[in-house]
Amino acid sequence: MSLACLRLGYLPLIDAAPLIVAEELGFAAEEGLALDLTRMANWSQVRDMLAMGAIEAAHMLVPMPVAQRMGLGPATPDFDLLMVLSQGGQAIAVSAALAARLRAVGHGFGFDDPAAARDALAAVVSGPLVVGVPFPFSTQAELVRRFVALSPLAAQITIRTVPPPQMAAALASGEVDAFCVGEPWASHAVETAAGALLVAGRAIWQAAPEKGLVVTHRFAETRPEETARLIRALWRACRWLDGPENRATAAEILARADYLNLPPELCERGLLGRLHISAAGDIRPCPGFIRFHEGAANFPWRSLAALLARGIAEAQGLDPVAAMAAAKAAFRTDLYRAALRPMGAELPAASSRIEGALREATPARAEDGTMILGPDAFFDGATFDPDFQTC
Repeated sequence: MSLACLRLGYLPLIDAAPLIVAEELGFAAEEGLALDLTRMANWSQVRDMLAMGAIEAAHMLVPMPVAQRMGLGPATPDFDLLMVLSQGGQAIAVSAALAARLRAVGHGFGFDDPAAARDALAAVVSGPLVVGVPFPFSTQAELVRRFVALSPLAAQITIRTVPPPQMAAALASGEVDAFCVGEPWASHAVETAAGALLVAGRAIWQAAPEKGLVVTHRFAETRPEETARLIRALWRACRWLDGPENRATAAEILARADYLNLPPELCERGLLGRLHISAAGDIRPCPGFIRFHEGAANFPWRSLAALLARGIAEAQGLDPVAAMAAAKAAFRTDLYRAALRPMGAELPAASSRIEGALREATPARAEDGTMILGPDAFFDGATFDPDFQTC
């Protein structure tokens, strides 16, 4: 059987694993697809290549199609998010100089207490704080804003865009004082002694959506069969990746020269949830640091689109109601359900929910019976109801 070839773009991060594993382990071939994977340098390139048709689909920051549907950035065809590929996988890091100051005031770098980390950082920062994120419209930017929101740091930070592979160098040179980035680039900064890890993204937001599978709206509407096959192939890869016994194998695959081109041990840290927080080798276990499938992690909740849109609208001075409506249209719960229903996949009964309401795994209504939703709480106790816009 001849395979239909689809060109997919990705950035070299451990959360690109679903695309890479789908091709390497045959999940794509089982769906009649061959994935031509192209490594890219930054998120603007991914966006532009998708817009011009140079690639058919992309591994993309979840807030990017939200911002694009809101009319932010260059004019491009409408983007659709077909599924979420990963939750978590990010860390906030500080420079070696800031880390030394934090240790001097007794901060223990527990990695799992955002409030303690935030308050300690506020105590040692007296002036501006420049924080690197991979893109203006990113989960990382959302995490940074939420992390500092209830402290004096909120008035001191400047957010600057830095491509993920350049974060360690930016920290070492003083271009940024801190950053929030996906693995393995936070660990790379530790490995090069540029800085220390301060707090995990999952500690700030337990279900922080990191990457999604994104296509143009035209592709989704005119090539429905290939769209469904692609959703199924990546869903299978995500399910495989959440088998703990498979994470070390995934690290070996990702580390290859064709993909991340890094030592497997560096890729393993985030995948296994054992993070080195300093160059001295201090290790912090972080169970569930990144999740690819369990707890309905792949479902493209429209309430999530609304939450992200409202945050972006507030930051940009735009109408949040119009922003939320535009963003919800981009999250294709209809295509996700249609592709996976024949496989017997667990599918939520609703397409929206109250975001941030679950502090532990919780049973919920499914299309066929019940299913388990993963925890999604924010560390500050906030919740978001898309019907009432509470926070």
